Amino acid sequence: MNVSLRPVRAADLDVFEENLGSPKGTGELQWFGHRTLHAMREEFAASGLLSPEGGYFTIDARGEVAGWMHWFQRLWGPRHTSWCWSLSIVIFPRHRGKGVGSRAHRELVTYLFDHTRAERIEAITDVTNLAEQGALANAGFEREGVIRRAQWRGGSWHDQLLYSVLRPEK
Repeated sequence: MNVSLRPVRAADLDVFEENLGSPKGTGELQWFGHRTLHAMREEFAASGLLSPEGGYFTIDARGEVAGWMHWFQRLWGPRHTSWCWSLSIVIFPRHRGKGVGSRAHRELVTYLFDHTRAERIEAITDVTNLAEQGALANAGFEREGVIRRAQWRGGSWHDQLLYSVLRPEK
């Protein structure tokens, strides 16, 4: 399947919001209750959802909005010396299980290493999210460890797995 990342367009926000309305749209592991995209729409109007601190890309699968990738800075010490990118992804139901996630992760990793000075990119996923674990492994991420009871969702705490990929040496 042909998968690419592109800047978010205004029309994409409606598709995003439509898919955030239920656990079916987000997937049960990303369902945190009903939420609005009001803040995202305001940020889109101000910056197009792209800034030096992070951003969003639409995942385009054969001309259809398949989801989004989001990246933001995570600090491991002082901001000026010890930051990395942290990624998150949402794949909409009709595009799951087709390799879209692996391709989207690879595309964003390449983009961020080509256009920023980051040395490390990380992603966190639920210990039961086998699809995302496979997508991360296929995109070159390595599992680093378990983050115990890190995420509150559906009335209980859930363990998460930390993955990372380092800038390739040239």
